[in-house]
Amino acid sequence: MRKGIHPENYRMVAFKDMSNGDVFITRSTAPAKENIEVEGQSYPLIKLEISRTSHPYYTGKTKLVDTAGRIDKFKNKYAKFKK
Repeated sequence: MRKGIHPENYRMVAFKDMSNGDVFITRSTAPAKENIEVEGQSYPLIKLEISRTSHPYYTGKTKLVDTAGRIDKFKNKYAKFKK
């Protein structure tokens, strides 16, 4: 492998899923502006909108999307712009 292309500044970072409040800690080089205390230790905090604990693919709670209804709703909404 080529030398000097990987970052050297890995540190422990807390990632928080904002949709369900789940927090997990892993090594990362991502910049963080906030800190969070987990089990008595302070970690840089990175907020996530979705993670493995809330994503429908991983949780098995997939939704059936009614595409035909969505298309009809779109057509009805923009029908007034037809000339």
